[in-house]
Amino acid sequence: MDRREFTASLVAGGCAGMCVDLTLFPLDTIKTRLQSQQGFYKAGGFRGIYAGVPSAAIGSFPNAAAFFVTYESTKSLLAGYSASSLAPVTHMLAASLGEIVACLIRVPTEVVKQRTQASPSLTTYRVLLNTLQEEGFRGLYRGYGSTVLREIPFSLVQFPLWEYLKAMWRRKQGGRLDSWQAAVCGALAGGVAAFATTPLDVAKTWIMLAKAVRRQHPQSDVHQHGRLHFPRCI
Repeated sequence: MDRREFTASLVAGGCAGMCVDLTLFPLDTIKTRLQSQQGFYKAGGFRGIYAGVPSAAIGSFPNAAAFFVTYESTKSLLAGYSASSLAPVTHMLAASLGEIVACLIRVPTEVVKQRTQASPSLTTYRVLLNTLQEEGFRGLYRGYGSTVLREIPFSLVQFPLWEYLKAMWRRKQGGRLDSWQAAVCGALAGGVAAFATTPLDVAKTWIMLAKAVRRQHPQSDVHQHGRLHFPRCI
């Protein structure tokens, strides 16, 4: 990958990720609250659906940029295999490496964002301070492993399927795809990947919110056989 391609991947990937995250943020808030163990309405319901948006805004660009730069760089390094039967493996490897790198940025912002979403009475800054005071810097990386274990399968499904759909459509019409056509392929691939990895996403959310739930609702913590039991989700 030359310098021009690197810059294009950095800027385009970052801008695309930021636009998607901010546009769909209300839906992300609702998803987080539905997955929260304290229940949808106790987590805020439909109130304050932009709670945590500063964290998403700050982390969105570098997170997406890191992913796409790693993804495109890995594809370039493995370009000799991309035209063969190993192309799907190349895309899977590139996407997996991209997610591992991106999660170094994504997880801290995701922890703060999700805890704020589930506690709309607190500001993003207050949630950040509480996390650092009670759990230290390591608290910002709570759920890193579960996030990687969710994001890699997501990418293993999404990106090879996205590349395959684009190749099929390109071959069918005999030319390059327009941006809207690539977007349709991406939407289909992303929908399939999201459906397949929803259980992993729920587990990731529980892990990231666990400390916040115990702190804000101590009366609901019941020790059973030495383990904490949280309220059931709605």
